[in-house]
Amino acid sequence: MLTVDGSRVYCKRLARARARNFSYAFLLLPREERDAMCAIYAFMRKADDFSDEPDQPPEARLERLGEWKAALGRALAGRYGDDPILPAFHDAVRRYEIPREYFEDLIAGVTSDLSVTRYQTFGDLYRYCYRVASVVGMATVRVFGYESEECLELAEKCGIAFQLTNILRDIREDAALGRVYLPQEDLARFELTDEDLTAGRHDERFRLLMEFESRRADDYYRQAAPLLRMVRPRCRAALWAMMAIYHGILGRIREADYDVFTRRAGLSGVEKSAIVLRAFKLRYLGGVPPFPAS
Repeated sequence: MLTVDGSRVYCKRLARARARNFSYAFLLLPREERDAMCAIYAFMRKADDFSDEPDQPPEARLERLGEWKAALGRALAGRYGDDPILPAFHDAVRRYEIPREYFEDLIAGVTSDLSVTRYQTFGDLYRYCYRVASVVGMATVRVFGYESEECLELAEKCGIAFQLTNILRDIREDAALGRVYLPQEDLARFELTDEDLTAGRHDERFRLLMEFESRRADDYYRQAAPLLRMVRPRCRAALWAMMAIYHGILGRIREADYDVFTRRAGLSGVEKSAIVLRAFKLRYLGGVPPFPAS
């Protein structure tokens, strides 16, 4: 069994390899907070991987997720087995008093991907986004430090913004897996069907739908922006970098005229590094850049 220090090393390596966006922002954190975020990311990444294992049937994925939920309970009681993630994960959860239900919600959210492939209303989708993303934001502000319940409410909105961005970026890949996350009521509003998404029809109806959804995501980013000045000063630069990178992805989707079928929208490593450098400079000047990034 790994020591907590050994587990932290493992989680940091996993985050560097897999957290293509978050890992850049983690560089801006003091060591203690960085170690905690890598451990939390590793736990959540493993749950997501169990849900999406392409070579496993749904029954096997469901079983693995059930086992991971059971491992959560054992880990929080100090029993880690031989899993290299759990010692550092438990240390982070205990140190920052992160509620167990955040991780249970996350597991429930990714488990629902095995059976739920459509969302009728935005309210239905919001509940899914809360489970797979808002709880991540709420766990993050526990690590970053917060002074009021309002911070948790803003972190919830930040998670919604991030997940809506992911959904818009990944329409092609999700449709190939038989999943349509955009609400059915929105598709009907713009006279689109699931088949239009599967076929990759980038027409005026689709552009109008995407403009509508991107404005919705933008609204959640705006609502979450005050959070940047509500977490501990030493963690603000990292939070700004996370938000700037994800908002930048949304901007790339717009710049491509909402054509998410031809190529996957994203920022290059150089662009993400530039965001981190800007945030790093401001961190030592005692401020936070304006958001959205400009």
